[in-house]
Amino acid sequence: MAKAMSDKQITTPSAEGIAASAKAASKRGLPPVHLWNPPFCGDLDMRIARDGTWFYLGTPIGRPELVRLFSTILRKDGDNYFLVTPVEKVGITVDDAPFVAVDFEATGTHDAQVLTFETNVGDTVQAGPDNPIRVERDPETGEPSPYVLIRANLEALIDRKSFYRLVEIGAHHGGWFGLWSGGAFFRVIPSDELPDN
Repeated sequence: MAKAMSDKQITTPSAEGIAASAKAASKRGLPPVHLWNPPFCGDLDMRIARDGTWFYLGTPIGRPELVRLFSTILRKDGDNYFLVTPVEKVGITVDDAPFVAVDFEATGTHDAQVLTFETNVGDTVQAGPDNPIRVERDPETGEPSPYVLIRANLEALIDRKSFYRLVEIGAHHGGWFGLWSGGAFFRVIPSDELPDN
C-alpha cells in the first residue's frame, strides 16, 4: 500500500524569500528580531566572510542595499547566527564577526573621550558600557583582533587601519594600555607587554 503524501508543502528557504519578508517587516528602523520566534526552516547557503563580504551560494552579494537589509534581520542565538523574520528563521555562517567597523570618530579626551564607530553596513554606535570594545589576542602570534559590540550580541571586527588609529590615541590606566570611551576604559594589552619604540 502506497503512503499517502502529505498535503503540507515543504518549502526551501531562499535569500529572495527572506529579503521579501524582511522588507515587509522593516518599514523603518531596525526590526524587533529579538521579539520574533518563528520556526527554524533550515540553513541557507549564506556566509559572511571575515572582511565583511556577504556571499550567497558562493557568490558575493554585490548590492549594498540587499546586504544592509539582511543585516537588519541578523540575530545571534548562542554561538549561531540566523536571519529572522516574523515567519521564518534560517541559519547562516559567519567566519568571525558579522560586521566590520570601517571607521570611527573620537571626540573629547582622556576619560571624557567618546569613540563612535561606523560599520560596513551603515550602523553607527558609541562605544561605552553598553557597547564595549574587546581585544582577543592570538595565543601563538599575539596578533590582536579588536571588536566593538554593535547591537544584541552582534559585534564588528575593527578593521586594521582604524585599530592603528585607535592605538595612537590609547592611554595607560591601572597597568593596562587601552581606550577610553563613554566613561569606560577598555583594556587592549598590559602596559608592560607593549613593545618599546
